[in-house]
Amino acid sequence: MIRMPSRRQILLLAPPIAAGCRSRARKLIGVVPKATSHLFFVAVHAGVNQAAAETGVETLWNGPNEETDHGRQIQIVDAMVARHVDALAISATDERALAQPVDRALRTGIPVSIFDSGVNVEGYVTFVATDNLQAGCTAARRLATLIGNHGKIGMVMHKPGGLSTVLREQGFEQTITREFPGVTIAARQFGMSDRAKARAAAENMLTAQPDLAGLFASSEASSFGAIQALTARGLNGKVKLVTFDTSDLHVTSLKNGTVDVMLVQDSFRIGYEAVRSLADRLHGRTPPHRIDLPVRIITRGDLGKPDVEALLSPKVA
Repeated sequence: MIRMPSRRQILLLAPPIAAGCRSRARKLIGVVPKATSHLFFVAVHAGVNQAAAETGVETLWNGPNEETDHGRQIQIVDAMVARHVDALAISATDERALAQPVDRALRTGIPVSIFDSGVNVEGYVTFVATDNLQAGCTAARRLATLIGNHGKIGMVMHKPGGLSTVLREQGFEQTITREFPGVTIAARQFGMSDRAKARAAAENMLTAQPDLAGLFASSEASSFGAIQALTARGLNGKVKLVTFDTSDLHVTSLKNGTVDVMLVQDSFRIGYEAVRSLADRLHGRTPPHRIDLPVRIITRGDLGKPDVEALLSPKVA
């Protein structure tokens, strides 16, 4: 059960307000990622900062350390509402758990944009994210092709309730079932947004299903776990692997053949568009209600291309 913060806790979480919350020289946009410890959100933060610099707004970045900490994210959202931010952008740890806090922000007149992972509310300004359902379909087709459209595969899943990864996993399963009758999803386990747990999940599946031909890892943490499990068992290149998101380990593993395909989001642009949509709204313009960004398919031969390098290593300073 999620314990709601008291009014005193909310006020303590809110940074002090100098000389009247409505007298700021520049509009203040609160940005609440679903985690701050993941590399994906480091790049999102860089996009947030770039959009703020270009549009003349200030941003306040704060989120839980881990995606499983719904209670902490609720506290942060309520603290930003108590501070009277001019607008709010959020990537929800859980689409249902964050519905009431986001609705409270909307009812106080704070415009809200949602990025990366959805919230079960209406009335938001813009939703900007990877087209995650289609990304899951793409992952399924790539993995099926890698194993010759026949054999057993496993899914190292992320966690329940996070809409972005849930959609990826749904798209993957639906496409395998609909388009590849010779492929069987023989194992599924959640890594719970934790690299060590994801590795344990992957190793459990490899032990229980020693004839697995391929794995799909639906998130950054799941990818780390799958890579480490295959490497520890000497299965590099023997079990085909399609991963999501990017890091130095992803790239190294793509180079050495542990990873066959990386699916990469434009995380910088996700953060950029979330803030720009709210800046437009605050300045009297009407931003698009939805921005779906395609996933980028990266194989070994794509490494070194300028556009791929820019995507893999966005400027985060």
